[in-house]
Amino acid sequence: MRYALVLVSAVSLAAAETSHLGEPRQLTHGGQNAEAYWSPDGKRLIFQTTRPPYECDQIFLMNADGSDQHLVSTGKGRTTCGYFLADGKHVVYASTHEAAAACPKPPDRSKGYVWGVFSGYDIYLASDGGKIEKRLTDAQGYDAEATVNWKTGTIVYTSLASGDLDLWTMKPDGSGKRQLTRSLGYDGGAVFSRDGKKVVWRANHPSTPEQTARYKELLNDNLTAPMKMELFVSGADGKNIRQLTSFGCASFAPTFTPDGSKILFSSNKHDCDSRHFELFIINTDGTGLEQVTHFGGFTSFPEFSPDGKTLVFCSDKNAKERYEFNIFTADWK
Repeated sequence: MRYALVLVSAVSLAAAETSHLGEPRQLTHGGQNAEAYWSPDGKRLIFQTTRPPYECDQIFLMNADGSDQHLVSTGKGRTTCGYFLADGKHVVYASTHEAAAACPKPPDRSKGYVWGVFSGYDIYLASDGGKIEKRLTDAQGYDAEATVNWKTGTIVYTSLASGDLDLWTMKPDGSGKRQLTRSLGYDGGAVFSRDGKKVVWRANHPSTPEQTARYKELLNDNLTAPMKMELFVSGADGKNIRQLTSFGCASFAPTFTPDGSKILFSSNKHDCDSRHFELFIINTDGTGLEQVTHFGGFTSFPEFSPDGKTLVFCSDKNAKERYEFNIFTADWK
């Protein structure tokens, strides 16, 4: 699920380097581009984009240098969260195209800053040529935010199948569905460590009667409020859940380092009301927090290349229009 992209206006950013990142290379130019994830061979990226002639997000593929950008989803409905399977020849993504060919109605912002957990979303398995091979979910309500562990083949995703927004896992053919989380509140954006033994995700669990009532009211309208998110980590089976951050802000888009010892993520932790998000890295026990980027705008959705040498991320760096977000890569030091 795209998170908070509409919050940030384009700003002029310096071509900053950090102790971890080399000079960024911009792969897309214009529109809203986000959630780029690597193919297993590191030669391609799958990402979601809103660009003409499409009025809402569709799933695209491109080469790792930004060339050959092309549609892989149906071009209908709204899509989110594309990811390659281990064979490099298939992808999964969520789409509303079977519910309606048109884009879903945008969330009602009179309810505050909220985003839609559209009930029409289901997860589909498709070839990298765009042919849908199977609908993997059919539960009533939202099914989206799928990522895949290439070692085990397990897919982790967010579903309303339990009546709440929980994490689930399934096999690549959609069988073996299993619920991982059971706390009231939103759990989503989950990814496995490369060895398949751990999972990290973002969550917003209401802690007061007022927060609980607000969460349930929004969920009844297929909405959720994303601006208070913390990171959680557990075993791949959902056991031994630990809260990783306690910033009281919006922390999201976590990803493990290749060795599984640290987690890279995006947060506005320096100012919970800020529209500026930077990348941070932290040990899996919650120690050793370090800021990675200092671009001064919105930077998020990081993922390490299969060889661990390159980071892909989304940023409004160099944006020429309001609400423009592009995909970048940079060498990881």
